[in-house]
Amino acid sequence: MSRISHIELDDSNLPPPTPEIEQERKVALFDLIEENSFTLPARDGRTVPDGPYHLGLAIRDKRLVFDISTEDGQKAAEFHLSLSPFRQVVKDYYQICESYFTAVKTLPPSQIETIDMARRGIHNEGSRVLQERLEGKAEVDTDTARRLFTLICVLHFGG
Repeated sequence: MSRISHIELDDSNLPPPTPEIEQERKVALFDLIEENSFTLPARDGRTVPDGPYHLGLAIRDKRLVFDISTEDGQKAAEFHLSLSPFRQVVKDYYQICESYFTAVKTLPPSQIETIDMARRGIHNEGSRVLQERLEGKAEVDTDTARRLFTLICVLHFGG
């Protein structure tokens, strides 16, 4: 079972999210648990405990931390990723989301659709960056990377 069965975000040191950010978080968490693909490859000749996995996500010392354990609490992996490669795409994503949330309230559907297409494009770029950064550490499909990127944005929002 190469999947995530539980996810916990360590947002204890972050300011409270806006209602829009909280909604993005809830949807990403729900969708991620419902359907995902997450595999830990064997490294350094060591076997990897089988999933499903519990994933803890946090930002510590300006690094994105993945803390992975099995359902019975056995440590499966932990790795830290630099936030630098994510900074611009997260910034772009928040700017387009802000435009989208404003547009939904005031603009006609055709203009909302255009902004939403741009938002999806930036989201895809963020998931691509994440997949590159996870190379050799974890294998995720595109949909899983997209949902994880959303959660990274939620954590990055306050960090």
